[in-house]
Amino acid sequence: MSFQPPYMYIEADALASKLKEQRPSTAVVDVRDDDFEGGHIKGAFHSPSSTFLDGVNTLLKPLETYENVVFHCALSQQRGPKAARIYREIRDANIEAGRMPPTTQQVYVLRDGFSHFGNKFKRDPELVEDWDEEAWQFR
Repeated sequence: MSFQPPYMYIEADALASKLKEQRPSTAVVDVRDDDFEGGHIKGAFHSPSSTFLDGVNTLLKPLETYENVVFHCALSQQRGPKAARIYREIRDANIEAGRMPPTTQQVYVLRDGFSHFGNKFKRDPELVEDWDEEAWQFR
């Protein structure tokens, strides 16, 4: 049996392309806490890292039909990868227990997080909403 990592990384440009597809197949889960204020990826599920473990089961059903699920935090160095791993482990356990149908869903972490994505696409209303330049001045 070969080891399969719980997630892969996706670059900002690749995520932007997936989000602009005619048939949306990619969901984004933003696990930032207070730093969620100031802008986010349009349509992202907000599941703060401070309560993620307690609420991860509530994400399983709404994310079930997506081919790709992308997790991120500000820089995607700790909170985003940790949330992706937890989600994948709980999802896999639910599939194994027969509580969810088996899927080929891919789990990703957004490389360099929202700090990079938001700064790059802040002027594209299809990708970023509620951008507040002042909130990002000192980050």
